Amino acid sequence: MAQKIFSREQWPLAQKLASIVYCNPFEEARWELERECLGSEYVERERYVAPGEQEERLAPNLNRLIAMAAELMESARGKLTKAREVAPAEVAAYENMAHFLVYHEFMDRFDSMIEKSLEGRRGSNSVAFFHEYRDRQRHFLAAHAATRLSSEQESQFFALYFQLRRAWLNIYRYLVGGSEAISRLRGRIWNSCFTRDAQRYQRSLYNRMGDIVTLITGPSGSGKELVARAVGMSRFAPFDERAGAFAVDFGSAFHPLNLSALSPTLIESELFGHRKGAFTGALQDREGYFEKCGAYGTVFLDEIGETDVSIQVKLLRVLQTRQFQRLGDTASRDFVGKAMAATNRDLPEEIGKGAFREDFYFRLCADRIRTPSLQEILSEGSGELDTLVRHISVKVAGPEDGPRLADEAVGWIKRKLGPGYRWPGNFRELEQCVRNILIHGSYEAEALGVGKRQAALLDEAQQAELTANQLLSRYAQAIYRIQGSYEETAKVLQVDRRTAKRYVLGVD
Repeated sequence: MAQKIFSREQWPLAQKLASIVYCNPFEEARWELERECLGSEYVERERYVAPGEQEERLAPNLNRLIAMAAELMESARGKLTKAREVAPAEVAAYENMAHFLVYHEFMDRFDSMIEKSLEGRRGSNSVAFFHEYRDRQRHFLAAHAATRLSSEQESQFFALYFQLRRAWLNIYRYLVGGSEAISRLRGRIWNSCFTRDAQRYQRSLYNRMGDIVTLITGPSGSGKELVARAVGMSRFAPFDERAGAFAVDFGSAFHPLNLSALSPTLIESELFGHRKGAFTGALQDREGYFEKCGAYGTVFLDEIGETDVSIQVKLLRVLQTRQFQRLGDTASRDFVGKAMAATNRDLPEEIGKGAFREDFYFRLCADRIRTPSLQEILSEGSGELDTLVRHISVKVAGPEDGPRLADEAVGWIKRKLGPGYRWPGNFRELEQCVRNILIHGSYEAEALGVGKRQAALLDEAQQAELTANQLLSRYAQAIYRIQGSYEETAKVLQVDRRTAKRYVLGVD
């Protein structure tokens, strides 16, 4: 008969604490579980706190949860060592809480490794504390045959812990702000790393995610490459116990290429590589990104919507067959890494015009992420402008003068541009605005937020020269220029995509 390792009073809390382990940390479901565990002791959390102002490790909710889990685990461990048979549900809860405790115990050491890699220091994938981790893991999980891990599983969980920590820091570091739009984006990026079912990911998907292409869409200047870095630098990398190191240094495993800046021949050379003499200037054999990235790296194809159809055909073949050939070579080579792509184009619209292949589009879109426009983010609260400008100002002027510059910039933007400014250049424009204020004390936005076409529209409207349909069409065209796609224009106008297209084209 199965024996109990949690009392009747402990079991509800044990279940909730165990469920937290596999929750997306950026979604409300995780926070709701924390509220249920902590009750009146729960402290409402901010969606975003600038790095350096409050360390996540010192968050009061997390410290309380760790203390509660540790208390339950020590009690349960004593019973587990004496039990012959334990109910599977209790075994699962015990295992999850063991991972929760050990992960947080070694989190700071993972952080040191991550910072070392981002600084470009050599040997940043080497680990000196694996055996200490293993001993701590065995303290909990070697207590019973039902929970004991093999040496391969111990290495796998160690690698998963490191991946979890990288994903958290990469997503939190690259995405600034606490708006609903940014919070949703963080949650979606996390799912792109671990899927919506992290437990299934741990069981069988952790070494398969490289087969899935991630497509990032959104307006120009909205941070698509930052999203790509957050996903690409958070991939699973196995740990080799004999070598005492991870298979790859994640900081050097992300390979971005802006396709709009290169000719078709150069794109092929950069991605596929070439043999000596394949073209003028090919003086020696060269590996391309598809070969160089290896099994745990990522190739990021930026501006995929700008590519020539002939290149699309060749990229489609790589994604379908996972094979390619160097320029000037006949030998097939395997692409074993992950591919990501980004565009600000409306790809369904490009397909309709014959500029983008439909089969290539459907090969790209297994995992889609959309980056919100700056206007969408700022519309959810005035505090977001302060947060974003402060982040930019510290980056531009340093930690000493950054806050002062932020106050100047926010004040100028609110006085001169006002809340109605649409920021057509998105984050890129906001950065340049802050730099202009730093240098000149002002920013020359067209008509203080109204572009030439919008200004002409206002003039025509003031002179009563437009019909209602013309006014609607001009407005729809202005929205389309800002959003960059019929789909996003339809969302702003609150109509379906076909109607939005009709307004933009001025069709009655």
